[in-house]
Amino acid sequence: MTRPRLAFLDASHGDSSTFRNFRRELDADLVEFDVTDGRLPDHFDYDGVVITGSSSSVYWDEAWIRNLVSWVADADERGLPLLGVCFGHQVVAAALGGTVEDMGEFELGYNEIERTRADDEDDILTGIGERFTVFTSHGDRVSELPPGAELLAQNEFGVHAFRRSHAFGVQFHPEYDTDTAEAIARQKDFLPDERLRSVIDGITPENYAAACEAKRLFDNFVTYVNRTNAGSVESAA
Repeated sequence: MTRPRLAFLDASHGDSSTFRNFRRELDADLVEFDVTDGRLPDHFDYDGVVITGSSSSVYWDEAWIRNLVSWVADADERGLPLLGVCFGHQVVAAALGGTVEDMGEFELGYNEIERTRADDEDDILTGIGERFTVFTSHGDRVSELPPGAELLAQNEFGVHAFRRSHAFGVQFHPEYDTDTAEAIARQKDFLPDERLRSVIDGITPENYAAACEAKRLFDNFVTYVNRTNAGSVESAA
């Protein structure tokens, strides 16, 4: 498989595990941009784009967030394959005309997600079970999908994956290892101690092994990027 060149838009506010986790899971060359520091690509000469999670909310009135959403919207208009994870999923939704809102609650820990459609060649969830385990950490959600978008997965907290054309978003964190999951959980000190202890106790080798099924979406995305770019080259020939 060809290694595509992806713009890696890091919204993690300098979290050291973010780039490590995505670099491990994505068979691609990642060109990193710290978007929270106002750094964005000055062109669109990439095979695709990945947008990470963040402790920020898409609807906050901050310049770096507005600029990020605008750049992603422009990338989408140019047909670049997009993959947003958690906050990145919400960025993609907002850039395409969807709505992101505070849930009024917080989803944290290993939870089950249900797919809403069967396997398709271009579906990043192809090969993953109808119900699958993932690690979640979010207080916002996509409350309204972008026009023309298709729901791919959900649970009782709402949308967990969607697609529109070349753009994909997943609300959960397929990139997490157990160290990252525990570190993230321990940061949520606004939640009751009993709930945090339950989440941390649930970060087990068994749950992590179950959640590894969802990592397949990274290979699916890279395959989609390569197929899309191969088609573009053939069209231009």
